[in-house]
Amino acid sequence: MTTLKHILRRLGSFPAFTAITIATLAIGIGANSAIFAVIENVLLKPLPFPDSAQLVDLGHDVAGIGLHGRSAPFLYFTYADQSRSFQSVGLWRENSNNLTGLAEPEHVRSLELTSEVLPMVGVQPLLGRLFSAADSAHGAPLTAMLAYGFWRDKFGADASMIGRNIIIDGRPRQVIGVLPRNFWFMDSKAAVLLPLQFDRNKTFLGQFQYSGIARLKPGVLLAQAGADCARLIPVALRSFPPFPGLSVASIERWRITPAFTSLKASLLGDIDGVLWLLMGTIGLVLLIACANVANLMLVRTQGRQQELAIRSALGAGWWQIARELLLESLVLGVAGGAVGAGLALAALRLLQVLHPANLPRLEQISMDAGSVLFTFAISVFAGLLFGLIPAIRYAGGGVAAALRTAGRGASESRQRHRARNTLVVVQVALALVLLISSGLMIRTFQALRRVNPGFVRPEELQTFDISIPHSVSAAPVAVTRMEQSIVDKIAAVPGVSSVGLTNEVPMGPGHWYDPVQIEGREADNLPGRVYKFVSPGLLATMGNSLVAGRDFTWEDLYDQHRVAMLSENLARELWGTPQSALGKHVRHVSISPWVEVIGVVGDERADGVDKPAPEAVYWPLLMDHFGPEPLYATHDVSYVVRTPGAGGSSALMQEVSQAVWSVSKELPLANPQTLEDLYNKSLARTSFALVMLGIAGAMAFALGVAGLYGVISYSVAQRTREIGIRVALGAQNSEVRRMFVREGALLAALGITFGSIAALGLMRLMASLLFGVKPIDPLTYAGVAAALAAAAVIASYIPAMRATKVDPVDALRAE
Repeated sequence: MTTLKHILRRLGSFPAFTAITIATLAIGIGANSAIFAVIENVLLKPLPFPDSAQLVDLGHDVAGIGLHGRSAPFLYFTYADQSRSFQSVGLWRENSNNLTGLAEPEHVRSLELTSEVLPMVGVQPLLGRLFSAADSAHGAPLTAMLAYGFWRDKFGADASMIGRNIIIDGRPRQVIGVLPRNFWFMDSKAAVLLPLQFDRNKTFLGQFQYSGIARLKPGVLLAQAGADCARLIPVALRSFPPFPGLSVASIERWRITPAFTSLKASLLGDIDGVLWLLMGTIGLVLLIACANVANLMLVRTQGRQQELAIRSALGAGWWQIARELLLESLVLGVAGGAVGAGLALAALRLLQVLHPANLPRLEQISMDAGSVLFTFAISVFAGLLFGLIPAIRYAGGGVAAALRTAGRGASESRQRHRARNTLVVVQVALALVLLISSGLMIRTFQALRRVNPGFVRPEELQTFDISIPHSVSAAPVAVTRMEQSIVDKIAAVPGVSSVGLTNEVPMGPGHWYDPVQIEGREADNLPGRVYKFVSPGLLATMGNSLVAGRDFTWEDLYDQHRVAMLSENLARELWGTPQSALGKHVRHVSISPWVEVIGVVGDERADGVDKPAPEAVYWPLLMDHFGPEPLYATHDVSYVVRTPGAGGSSALMQEVSQAVWSVSKELPLANPQTLEDLYNKSLARTSFALVMLGIAGAMAFALGVAGLYGVISYSVAQRTREIGIRVALGAQNSEVRRMFVREGALLAALGITFGSIAALGLMRLMASLLFGVKPIDPLTYAGVAAALAAAAVIASYIPAMRATKVDPVDALRAE
C-alpha cells in the first residue's frame, strides 16, 4: 500500500506525463472495448430464445431460378408431417398493412407467422394468449396480436383492447394478445402480429415467399436435418400440384435443395467477417498506443536512472525495482482502462443513434459484465506490455552502470536509443497497415460511387408505399384507375415534375423472382428473373434509359395490349442485341398469353451498386390472364415522385398525403424515403467498415507520427552538447537539420518497409469487402507510404529546427 501511495504521488507530480499517458491508453483501450462489446452482443451471445442453438433457419437453394434462403408452404406441410429431425416447424415473413378506423389511416409493419413460431422461441404474452392452430386454419376468424410499444403508444396501454377489433386492410381482426415489453424476433420492428392462414388443399408447388424456422430434436445435427429434408423434397413435389401453368417436371428442374443454417447465422449474414476484421485493426491501434506509452516510460525512467542506481547500490534487488516499475505501469493501464470504458460507452450510444443499417441485434448491444471484464483484462495487458520494456531495461544489472555513465556530459549510448527507435519503427509499420486498409476502403467507396445505378439524381426522388386492399377496391381495372388518379393528383402538387409507380423500388427489400418463358424455347430450363410491374412514365421519372423501343402507355393497360419490356442484359442474353429483342414474345406461365416485347430498359442495380444488375422483365400494372386470373392488377405499389423538395421537409409529404386522401381517405402512406436513402443503405456495409477503419487509421497515424516526433525531440535534447560541438567546429544549420531529419526518415523508412511486407499478407483478409480494387493495389500502397513518409519528415523537421537554435557556448557551459 505504501508503494502504491508513492506511485500515485509521483504520478501526480508529473501531471502532463500522466494525462498524456492515460489519454493515449484510453483511446486504444476504449476503441477495443467498444468493438468487443459489439462482437460479444452480436456474434458471441446466443439469441435470446430458450435453447437457441437448436433453432434452424429453413432456407433453400433453388438454383434453377436463382432463389436462395427462402421456404414455401408445400415444404412447411411436408416437413411438419414427415420430418424425423424437427420438434416443430413454422413459417414467417415480414409485411406491412393498412390500419384504419382511427383518426387517420396508418400503414404499420406486421409479422405474419404460423402458430408454431412464438411457442418455438419461448414467447409468453403480456396479456391474452398466443396464436393457436385454430387461428392459422384457413377460413378461421381473423385475429391479431399487438406489440407492446404499439399497444402503449396507440391505445394507451388499455388492457380492455383484448377482445376488441381493429381494422387491418379493411377487415376487422380481434385482438387476442399483447406481446411482452422485451419481445424480439429477428430484428423485426412489427407493430402487429398476424397468423398465416394456409389452405392445404390450395397449396401449390413454388411460392417461395417465406422464411422457415424449426427446432431440432435433441441430438440431431444440422447436417442430419438437411439430409433428412433432402429426402423429403421429392416426396413434396409428388404431394402437391404445380402452380397453374407450370408442371412438376419444370419445377424439378429448379433443383430445390436444403440450405439450412442456424437461426443466428441467418440473422448475422456476412457481418461477422467485418466485425472480426475491425477487431483486429482496432487491436493494432492498442499496440501502437502501448508502443507510444512505452517510449514515454523509457524517457521517464531514463530520467530516474540515478535514483534507481542508488537504490540498487543500497541493496534493492532487481525484483523490487522491477515490481515498482510494473506497478506504476499497471496503475496507468487501469486508469487508462477506466477512462476508455467511459469512451466505449459513449461510442456505443452514438452507434445506436446512428443505427447502421447492416448491424443486427443493435438494441441488444451494451457494456455488460463481459465487456467490463474484457476492458479490465486489456488494461492489465497494456500496463504489463508497455511496462516490461523499461522494467527489463532499467531494473537489471545494467542499472548499476548508471552511476558511472550518467554524470555530467555523459551522452546516451546507442544501446539505450535502440529500444526507443525499435518502438517507433513498430508504430510506423502498424500505422501503415491500418492506413493501407483505410485507403483500400476509400478506393472501394469511390469505385462504388462511380457505378451507374441505372437511375439519375436519386436525391430528387421521393418514394412511399400505398396498398389498396380489396375492401377499398376489388375490381382490377378500378384498382388501376385509382392508382392513376393518385398519380394525377400528386403530379399537380407544386414542385412535382413527374410521378410513376412500381411494385418495388430499386435497392428495396426483396424481389419477385420467377422464370419467364420465351416463344420457341418453351422447353428451356431458364433461370428466374426479377419481375417488375411499372406504370407509364416511371422510366422517365426514374431517369432509366430506354435503350430500344418504347415505354408503356395507359392505353396499353386499359385496352389490355399484351406488351412487356426487358432489361438490356436480359435482351442481350436471349437475342444478342436490344434491337433484336423488339417484337419477340414472352410469357409468365404456359396458361398465360404471349406478350410482345416493345421496349428494352437500361440495366438497373436493383440489389445495390456492389452487385450485378439482375435480368428483369417489366410488366404493365394491369394484365389479362397473368397466371390463373382473368385480369391481374397490382394492389401494393411504390410511388416515385421527382421533385427538388424530396426528403427536405414534411411539407411535401403533407401535400402528397392530402392528394392521396382526396382519392380515398382509407389509404395511408408508408415508408416515405428518398431513393438516395435506399442507395446509401445499399452501401451500409462498406460505409460502416470505411468509417471504422478510417477512425482506426487516423488514430494510428496520429500516434505513429507523435511517437516519431517524440523520439527525434528526445534525441535533440540528449545530444545538445554534441550539437554545440558540431556548430563550434563550423557545422552549418542545414547540416544539423539534415542529421535529425535523416534519423527520422530512416526510422520511417524501416517502418514503411516492414509495414508494407505485413500489409501484403494481411490485406488479403479484406478481399470480401473490396470492390473495384485488389488487396494489393500499388496506387494505394504508394500513396499511403508517401503520405506517411511526408508526415514523418515534417515530424522530424520540427525538432531538427530546434536543434539549429542551440548556442554552442551555452551548450558547452551547461556540460
